[in-house]
Amino acid sequence: MMEQPIILIGPMGAGKSTVARLLAARLGMPRCEMDEVRWDYYREIGYHEAKARRIVEREGQAGLFRYWKPFEAHAVERVLDEHQGSVIDFGAGHTVYEDETLFRRVEQALAPYDNVILLLPSPDPQVSLAILNARAEAVIREDLGQPLPPEVMREVFALNEQLLAHPSNSRLAKLVVYTIDKTPEETCEEIVRRRI
Repeated sequence: MMEQPIILIGPMGAGKSTVARLLAARLGMPRCEMDEVRWDYYREIGYHEAKARRIVEREGQAGLFRYWKPFEAHAVERVLDEHQGSVIDFGAGHTVYEDETLFRRVEQALAPYDNVILLLPSPDPQVSLAILNARAEAVIREDLGQPLPPEVMREVFALNEQLLAHPSNSRLAKLVVYTIDKTPEETCEEIVRRRI
């Protein structure tokens, strides 16, 4: 019997990718990074990059995130179907939905799996938000070699706040792991101990 996947969810900067790499190595499981495979899944149901660019021009990042929602729900269903027995780290938006119909699809897709693990920096939402925003800013600066304009960073911070405050992640998670004052390796070991 194939081992159940370990599915890491949480807001941007929660450490999903880092911990997923460590878990996959530690447990000898394949790893699937949703942010790398999602585009093919999105295109299966009609995602258009040109349309996405037009939405960003008219509505900013918030409009783009709204456009992505049906594609994200589809990607969740597909990645779970194709990557059984893997460590899967979801992109931050793949588990947060305003549309209850889309949320129920994702909830149903995740229902059979015991190891849906929400990573958060702290049980205190304000502490978590400060840590997540600092990480997001550092990653963006490292990736781009310079900071984003302040108005774009404000959008990123607002999105992080929304992702953190939204109830979807806590409704989907079967286990919550707080990472504050832990190395990624210590977080990995806690998940190995606590998983079902």
